[in-house]
Amino acid sequence: MDRLLGAGWLPARPVGEVVDHPQPCTNRWFDESPFSYFRMVKRVGEALEDTGIWPITWPVRLWVVQPLGETGNWSQHHYAYRLLSHQIRVIEETDAHRALSAAGRDVLDVVQQQIPEHAVRWAADWDADPEGMSQRQWNWAQRGGRACGSGRWAESVAAATSHTHRESAAQTWIEHLARRAVDQALADTDASMYAYTYAYGRATGHAVAAQHQARFDAYVLDALRGTGLDSPATVAA
Repeated sequence: MDRLLGAGWLPARPVGEVVDHPQPCTNRWFDESPFSYFRMVKRVGEALEDTGIWPITWPVRLWVVQPLGETGNWSQHHYAYRLLSHQIRVIEETDAHRALSAAGRDVLDVVQQQIPEHAVRWAADWDADPEGMSQRQWNWAQRGGRACGSGRWAESVAAATSHTHRESAAQTWIEHLARRAVDQALADTDASMYAYTYAYGRATGHAVAAQHQARFDAYVLDALRGTGLDSPATVAA
């Protein structure tokens, strides 16, 4: 059996030991009571799907495991990347950033280092000229420009690409982590609600662009990042 990945809870057992599920469901695999089976994925970008971890926190623990005994899933057609079992062997604990896509390290750099620095400026730009920024944001979202596509189009391309590469769960978590970084950066400011919303959009765009950095050209990446929304003076600074 191939080695699979799972994120979240595992008992404190030595690597290599077999772990039996403490509360196995009897109606395999359609008992949705909490934690009724181990949930694993064959594509690491989906390891964070339905983990039950809320609010989303970071880091998580990511494990490489081997399912033992009877296995199954809800639908081979819709969930071919997913496997469920009541018994696993722990192979190793691996780097959590892998769950945030193949570019997980770069994503974390954007979320942890770049967004906190930029979020205050994004919010300040909005509150300094709400009407002007609202118009610029609309133009970016709907029209784009000569050098990049529209923001909405780029977001749809990113979502479709995440699905194709089995990184939809990764993108969802990336967006949540980006918004949380904005919340933390603006916590001690008097930024307006609309400034928060604008900063959220800029932050998620930057983080998702990092996820797909190696897959898209500048036409898509600049649209995701909102290139052109910053004033020339701000960009120069």
